[in-house]
Amino acid sequence: MSNLAGKTLFITGASRGIGLAIALRAARDGANVVIAAKSGVPNPKLPGTIHTAAAEVEAAGGKALALQVDIREEAEVHAAVAQAVERFGGIDIVVNNASAIWLAGTEGTPMKRYDLMHQVNTRGTFMVTQACLPHLKKAGNPHVLMMAPPPNLDPKWFAPHTAYTIAKYGMSLCVLGMSAEFAPLGIAVNALWPRTVIATAAIAMIDGVKPEQCRRPEIVADAAHALLVQSARQCTGRFAIDEEVLREAGIHNFDAYAYQIGAPLLPDLFLN
Repeated sequence: MSNLAGKTLFITGASRGIGLAIALRAARDGANVVIAAKSGVPNPKLPGTIHTAAAEVEAAGGKALALQVDIREEAEVHAAVAQAVERFGGIDIVVNNASAIWLAGTEGTPMKRYDLMHQVNTRGTFMVTQACLPHLKKAGNPHVLMMAPPPNLDPKWFAPHTAYTIAKYGMSLCVLGMSAEFAPLGIAVNALWPRTVIATAAIAMIDGVKPEQCRRPEIVADAAHALLVQSARQCTGRFAIDEEVLREAGIHNFDAYAYQIGAPLLPDLFLN
């Protein structure tokens, strides 16, 4: 399979950032994209809503379904999956992109933030995948993709923000377990993580980071596309890095993804 034409993608957190970039890359192939996110109305601090994202998907050549979903709420997730299947006839690909971040130490992490990260990152990823599983079983080349890092037990990735690291690695552990669990079903489960910091709304959480030190979300979107067109039975259980995936696809110059060509780039968290 060389493209995603006619495939239906259920993408969480797709109203902006990396999720939206993945949606638009699939849309250029003529895919159906379910925009499952909380942003139903404009936020003065954050760009984009499910409706603006859907309009962009349609303009890019895809078909869109905008659904306001809080992936912490089981009823909302199951209702969204049912609407997606009713509209497009099934689900071929799940992209667990939605994630909450709070980069602070133990004393500086309110329990409401701890709960939010675990409910969205680990529990939300598990629940969305679980809800979509009956439909993935029926798909021709089913994939589940988590925006999660390779597991790394070096204490340096825990000490500055233990709560966030645990929650984010929860997504990684879903990949570890589900890829083995779903392999007999022919359902691929992989993780994808950027080599460098990506310029999204999340960089506001990192003190001193400027866009020129980052790459654009399109590098992750192109890497995601390269994974999602592969055979689900042959490409699973992988903790992929965007640069590595693109090099395998024959892309070796990443200047097009830079905000400022030649500027020093910041490596992303969790990568040595």
